[in-house]
Amino acid sequence: MLDSLPKDKSLAANGCEDKTWKVVASSAAKNCKNYIRDIVDNLALEPNRDKAVIALSLGDPTVYGNLKPSPETVQAILEAVQGGVCNGYGPCVGTDGARKAVANYLSFDGVNFEAKDVILCSGCSSSLDLCVTVLADPNKGHNIIIPKPGFPIYRTLAESLGVEVKTYNLLPEEGWNIDLLHLEAQIDDNTAAIVVNNPSNPCGSVFDESHLKDILEIASKHKIPIIADEIYERLVFPETRFVSAASIDADVPILICGGLAKRFLVPGWRMGWIVIHDPVGAFDPDIRKGLASLSQKTIGSNSLAQGALPAILKLTPQSFYDDLVNILYDNAKLTFEALSNIAGLVPYMPEGTMYMMVKIELEHFPEFHSGLDFMQRLMEEESVFCLPGECFGISEFMRLVITIPSELIQEACNRMSEFCGRYYT
Repeated sequence: MLDSLPKDKSLAANGCEDKTWKVVASSAAKNCKNYIRDIVDNLALEPNRDKAVIALSLGDPTVYGNLKPSPETVQAILEAVQGGVCNGYGPCVGTDGARKAVANYLSFDGVNFEAKDVILCSGCSSSLDLCVTVLADPNKGHNIIIPKPGFPIYRTLAESLGVEVKTYNLLPEEGWNIDLLHLEAQIDDNTAAIVVNNPSNPCGSVFDESHLKDILEIASKHKIPIIADEIYERLVFPETRFVSAASIDADVPILICGGLAKRFLVPGWRMGWIVIHDPVGAFDPDIRKGLASLSQKTIGSNSLAQGALPAILKLTPQSFYDDLVNILYDNAKLTFEALSNIAGLVPYMPEGTMYMMVKIELEHFPEFHSGLDFMQRLMEEESVFCLPGECFGISEFMRLVITIPSELIQEACNRMSEFCGRYYT
């Protein structure tokens, strides 16, 4: 067509106006927001140049190099690489051997899964993405209900799809259990799913069997499926027992999300899973097919990690898990004791995971108008960085990680003591 135009005439002269480029991002891109980055990037974080930065903010347990995967995990990935048979594409939902390994690993406390119940994903965040996408439809005005405080990825995933997000409160004075009355009040005819994070990030809390039963009773009453974020499964401290939502005798369909990242200390390997627990057949066949279809977007998860998965899950000794829990528990006790002696701070002893929530009694720090102000000045003066509670939807709190070496935890607590001592009134 263009070749046939007269050589001496422009496009405009032939009825084709010259237009400027108008390439705009989609609504999905515009709605996708990392709430932690959105808050942190707007802080003027300049550390004290005379003090080395101590980062108590990162949920990556590998950052300081003191926590390493088990030798069995390392050997399994080496064998997957050297074997040369895990370099190509596999089924989008995962290989049969890897899916069976996950099913066996999670079959405990009277629950029995099969390989067909497992879909492998690119990390637990990918698992959550698929679950939200398969259950919540923005064209139907759906909403999902998430915990507050809670990990912000739930909001990021839902809002990028155009799905409304509602929140239910966790109660610090009750060990961060769910405010059940508030949860039920948030449910309406458009609620597509309730997200339950147990053990909890950021709170470090672990729901007992009785509380889980109460949660599932509400879900059963309103016929709302559960998305159970159990990435910290069994990463609980002595005298605390992890109870999976799937082990509760209830007629509630549940999509369980987990992976290798935390308990096995390999978050960068991007190996997550969804396990379908459906005692009433509510997910058959539509949701099961939907999850399989959605998994085609990434064309499967990491093939090397899949190849190593059976050996990792079968051969990692209990002593590795116990040692990790003991390190985290000792760090939690150290942090809790140190912060309990600082006027103006109220730490909440976790029952598991890798985190601790600390209340900032701002009424005793009139210099600061918010937790964000407090955290910014703490970084500027003491080079200690924690995530402000605003990152998790709650003000006047901060979240600390307890994965770093104990000597750095002690140093960070000493600096926080000095900082609070300067401003406490």
